[in-house]
Parts: sequence; structure tokens; C-alpha cells
Amino acid sequence: MLVKIYTDGSARGNPDGPGGYGCVLQYTDSLGELHEREFSAGYKKTTNNRMELMAAIVGLEALIRPCQVELYSDSKYLTDAFNQRWINGWIKKGWKRGKNEPVKNVDLWKRLLAAMKPHQVTFHWVKGHDGHPENERCDHLATSAADGGNLLDDVILP
Repeated sequence: MLVKIYTDGSARGNPDGPGGYGCVLQYTDSLGELHEREFSAGYKKTTNNRMELMAAIVGLEALIRPCQVELYSDSKYLTDAFNQRWINGWIKKGWKRGKNEPVKNVDLWKRLLAAMKPHQVTFHWVKGHDGHPENERCDHLATSAADGGNLLDDVILP
């Protein structure tokens, strides 16, 4: 089954203030009907990059069986890590970017890799804040999460 995951994170302009991340999961069931699940979560005291990673992780962890996944994000940090094979290099270098420069968010990168394992995942960069409908949908979720700290944990997918 093909699942499209649209993600976004928002630090609300202040890395030390409230923020949030959101996901939209879109899939077609065995009867050919299109379904869409939206969820978001407030996440405080973090940076925008961490929230983009969390949005991708939560989307992938919501899937209960192996799927073909297309993951869309406006974070070049997230999409470039896979599209330019940075992850393989980081693992080989012991999670270092250069000789002595550690990779940030290693715990989340490892969690994302674990969440990806059963799936075939491709990453797509969607330029943010340009009116792209997929990006705008996720922007709305992330803003709602940042403003309200809305925690929705009951995502169940086929």
C-alpha cells in the first residue's frame, strides 16, 4: 500500500518557546477509497529541526504494516540526509559530520531509521511558505499544535 506522509514542524520563531509538529497521512484502502488522517502534538523547548524529525517519526510509527511511503517535508535538513546519503556517511563515521563535529539529534535520527525499517521510504522536499497545498496543510497542523499543545495519540492505520 502507498502512504503519503506530509510533515511539518514549527518553532514559532523562538527555539526556546512553544512549538509543535504535525502530520497528514494519506492512503487508499483495498476498496480504492482515499483516506486522510491528521494529527499533531505540542513539543516544547526544542528547535525546528527536531520537530521536523519528530513529525516524520510519528508518521512512520503510526503505520502498523509495511508500506511504500512517500514522505514530504519542507525541511532540507531532513530530506537531504537521505537523498544525499548523509545518513550512511554519518553511521560510517561514528555519527560525526567531520573529524570531530558530532551530528545533532542522533537519538532522533536512530529512532527515524528504526521507524523506516519495515517500509520502503522516499523523501521529497516541498518548498515551504509558497502556497503549495501539501505544505500549507501541514503548516496549519503545526501551528495548531504549537498554539494549543494539542496531543492526539489515537492514530490507527491499516
